[in-house]
Amino acid sequence: MRYLPCLTRLAAGLLALALLAGCGPAAPSSEPAAAAVAPEAPLSQPATSAVKPTRPHRQQAAEPVAAPEKATTKPQPTNTPTPEAVEVPEEDPAVRRFRSQGWETDFSRRNVSLDEIFSGGVPRDGIPPLDDPAFVPVDEADSWLGAKEPVIYFETGGDARAYPLQIMTWHEIVNDEVGGVPVAVTFCPLCNSAIVFDRRWEGRLYDFGTSGNLRKSDLVMWDRQTESWWQQLTGEAIVGELTGASLDFLPAAIIAWQDFKEFHPQGRVLSKDTGFPRPYGQNPYVGYDQVDLPPFLFRGETDGRLPPKERVAAVSIEGRDVAFPFSVLEQERVVDYNLADVDLVVFFKPGAQSALDLGSIGDSKEVGATGVFSPLAGDRKLTFRDEGGRFLDNETGSGWDLRGQAVSGELAGTQLTPIVHANHFWFAWGAFKPDTEVYTGR
Repeated sequence: MRYLPCLTRLAAGLLALALLAGCGPAAPSSEPAAAAVAPEAPLSQPATSAVKPTRPHRQQAAEPVAAPEKATTKPQPTNTPTPEAVEVPEEDPAVRRFRSQGWETDFSRRNVSLDEIFSGGVPRDGIPPLDDPAFVPVDEADSWLGAKEPVIYFETGGDARAYPLQIMTWHEIVNDEVGGVPVAVTFCPLCNSAIVFDRRWEGRLYDFGTSGNLRKSDLVMWDRQTESWWQQLTGEAIVGELTGASLDFLPAAIIAWQDFKEFHPQGRVLSKDTGFPRPYGQNPYVGYDQVDLPPFLFRGETDGRLPPKERVAAVSIEGRDVAFPFSVLEQERVVDYNLADVDLVVFFKPGAQSALDLGSIGDSKEVGATGVFSPLAGDRKLTFRDEGGRFLDNETGSGWDLRGQAVSGELAGTQLTPIVHANHFWFAWGAFKPDTEVYTGR
């Protein structure tokens, strides 16, 4: 019963902002009709979507694309198994339900039960992805971003971008090209999962939308070329023609705006000029990240090793998984670890705010930010410590920042290789990675 006030406030906030989002001017005709965020419970019969995607359907196959200039950071393997797809009879009630919504997905192929997938309360692309995103310089974004507001930081090929969560919360997917690499920048508010993918698979380019469906409370994406469905947290196609395919994860992190400004004063920032009337800066999930609050729209048992909304720095290497709880990282600040015979170091820096706390993101609580790296500088393995809020290596005394770059000392200018990680809520990581190791501290 102690959770009831929080859930009631969350539902009320969702409804209020849904109404607010619907009161603005109509979205441009070239974009899908906008809808609000999910209501307080999934619909028993999801609304039929009248939304038509703006990109080609499966009738027009994606064209092969030439390999772009290599990214400066090598993508890490997804380590997601590829189960064999199974045949699903067309008379399956779930198939009939999804067909009635206009899906042309090949439901005869899937590697999860369709019963695990249900409506989040909005139609396909009702939470509209951004396909032709506009960007502004740092000094312009500084007028509407608070110093500690959270942004997704992604850099490749010398091109550094910031995607503010105050925008991503309302769109969840940005189809973009950064440093010559076609990427999907994604954020699932219900799981606090910020993940960047390479949008290519086997030489073909795909772009993605929001299906309006959830599985284990996580965003189910869809590609507009085959209408296959993809699990955001794992990057794997779970239903449709591409079932079993896995997208490559690219290193990205949620950090404070002030850190991005310091790292990349000439960087680019996702613009609020999206063509959609949204109250950017407001959080439609008020109070959602209370650490012991049960997850919203989640079916099944949660892993009780940590509170469900504990943030974790989650890493997968060679089929092994580990979660570093923020409550432990906040105390230790630096963790040296070995996973699957691979050395890594985790940095934690206080300051970055939550996007899922108060109604105004800029007034929300601080939760901190993480970076995960290989500790190798050339052939030298480094070990690290926190000293007065600075990361120092014990071998040379050089100072390092949250992006893994040496900013002072003998190794100034050296960049550690990022290791793919994400700051998920524990319940989501535990649901998809039940065998994960949990770091409990030194």
